Amino acid sequence: MRKSTAILSFILMLATASSSLLFAQAEKGHYVPGVEGIKGSSLPPPGVYFRWYNAFYGAEKLMDRKGDELPVNFDVSVYAMANRLIWITDKKILGADFGMDILVPLIRTDLKIGALGLKDNRFQLGDIYLEPFVLSWHRPRCDAAFGLSFYTPTGQYDKTQPASAGQDFWTTLLTFGTTQYLDPQKTWSLSLLGRYEINSEKGETKVKPGQDLVLEWGLGKNVAKFWDIGLSGYGQWQLTDDSGADVNWDTSVHDRVYAIGPEVSRFVLPAKLFVSVRAVWEFGAKDHSQGHMTTITLTKIL
Repeated sequence: MRKSTAILSFILMLATASSSLLFAQAEKGHYVPGVEGIKGSSLPPPGVYFRWYNAFYGAEKLMDRKGDELPVNFDVSVYAMANRLIWITDKKILGADFGMDILVPLIRTDLKIGALGLKDNRFQLGDIYLEPFVLSWHRPRCDAAFGLSFYTPTGQYDKTQPASAGQDFWTTLLTFGTTQYLDPQKTWSLSLLGRYEINSEKGETKVKPGQDLVLEWGLGKNVAKFWDIGLSGYGQWQLTDDSGADVNWDTSVHDRVYAIGPEVSRFVLPAKLFVSVRAVWEFGAKDHSQGHMTTITLTKIL
């Protein structure tokens, strides 16, 4: 995944704002970074897995194109619960394990922009994520992954409800990444997981969000065999302009944001359960909210 998850559409919820600046900051892709970290590019061996994501995002700052805070009395909090079923088959393609997965998110959003008198909250089904093609390689000191997936506009959306969980457009997502083990015992790991989003035009408005690149990373140390501790983070960049007949903002302004924070995970052998907890704080945001996110993930071997 990544995260897949795709889950926190907290910026898109600004889409009914009257200010064209806030409109511009509303047009984001589906994938929200921060749900993967240490060994994020290492997929499991053949089998069936259930992964349960719980992501909590909060922000009280909305940054402009220069990275300065906008005085709009902004406040957003999002809870996303995403249920993901993963099947890694025993079939090989190009020497890699072939797999697929599906993710169904439920999203609770509370949004306020005091300067616009805007306040909304919703708990709804988000856009369903389908990944029909996943390849994962495993070598003695290296893992690698590639995936092709799609966000479908199946979530609830209404342009008059800024806290809608759906985003009203399709996204094609390319995933690529690697985990490198820095010592022969594989106790130190360094992972980098990339996502590239190609978005379609929205259904209710003639706006096509620009393409985004997300890089999630993790540096971890394995302790006592069943624990991993370390740092994780991400960078997110808009690489192409927003487009469409309804675009009325400066399309040369591209958003970005970075984040870093601690992570700890444990494998509970008797329960065949992986548990990870990650907390990251954002910085360096431009044309984007700036806040913090905590993710709790449980992965069960079925």
